[in-house]
Amino acid sequence: MNEPVTSQTYAAQLRRLAELTARVREQREEARTWYEQQCAAADRAVTESADEVSRAERELAAAREAQERVDAEVAVLWQELNARLGGGGRRAGAPPAPAPEATGDPVVLLDGVRDLLRRTRQPGELPGNVNPLLALCGVGGALLAYALGAVARALGTRNEGDLAVGLPVLALVVTLLGPVLGLIPARLIADRRHAVLSPRPVLIVVIAGLTTTLFLLTLPLP
Repeated sequence: MNEPVTSQTYAAQLRRLAELTARVREQREEARTWYEQQCAAADRAVTESADEVSRAERELAAAREAQERVDAEVAVLWQELNARLGGGGRRAGAPPAPAPEATGDPVVLLDGVRDLLRRTRQPGELPGNVNPLLALCGVGGALLAYALGAVARALGTRNEGDLAVGLPVLALVVTLLGPVLGLIPARLIADRRHAVLSPRPVLIVVIAGLTTTLFLLTLPLP
C-alpha cells in the first residue's frame, strides 16, 4: 500500500520541482531583462549627459567669446568717451563694471552707446555769445587787407612803369579780399569749439569785414 503513495508523492515532488524550476527560470529572465533595460537606460542617460555636457561646453565657449568681444568693445568706447570728455592721453582706468541689476542684450546696449557717441561727434552750431568775436575777425581781416593794400599803393607811387600801374590794382584787389580774410580766424574758432562754420557766422564775419572795408575806402587817401 505504501508504494503507490510513494510514487504519487515522488511524482508530485517532481512536478513541484519543475514548477519551481520554471518559476526560477522566469524570474531569472525577468531579472536579466530588467538588468538589460536598466543598463540600456543608464547608457542612454550617460549619452544624454555627455551630449548636455558637450553642449554646455560649447555654450560656455561661445559665451566667453561674446564676453571678450563685449569687453573689447567696452574698452574702445570707454577710451573714446574719455577722449571726448577731455581726458586727452591720460589713462582713464578700467571701464565701470556692469550693474548687478542690469538686464538686456549687451550688444544692443553697446549699439546704443555707439550711436550716441556718433551723434555727439557731429559738430554743432557756434553759440551766439561768440558773435562779437566773429565780428572782430571780420574787422581784423579788413584792416589787415587794407594795410597790405596801402603798402602796395605806397610802393606803386615810388615806382614807375608797370609797377606804378599794377601795384595800385593789386592793392585794390587785396583790400577787397579783407572780408574773406576774416574767415580764417573764424574757422579756427569753430574748430576749437568743435563746431561747424555755418552760414550765420560766415555772414557775421563777411558783413563786419565788408563794412570795415567800405569805411576805410571812404577815408581820404594821405
